[in-house]
Amino acid sequence: MANDFVCCGRHAVCEHDALLDTEDEVEYFDDEELDRFRLRPADAYSAAEEEEFREVVYTMRVNEVGDWLHSLEKRNIELPEGLRDEVLMLMSESH
Repeated sequence: MANDFVCCGRHAVCEHDALLDTEDEVEYFDDEELDRFRLRPADAYSAAEEEEFREVVYTMRVNEVGDWLHSLEKRNIELPEGLRDEVLMLMSESH
């Protein structure tokens, strides 16, 4: 029955998946430089900083985007607000 779950789409990372994750190890996507944004609010990025996130997301396979968002969440890195719609669109293309 758990496979019938549908994400509401309101969050960058599905809260349901986050509750199921018991693994503590963080997976990196050649994006270690983003760790410097830990604990920064989603609305506090400059255009250049937002572009750093965009460069990372557009260099990965579409089916990796959800895992990348989960990695950011584990690292306490918020996705810039200006990039959220793009990322959600990419994720919808992978399904």
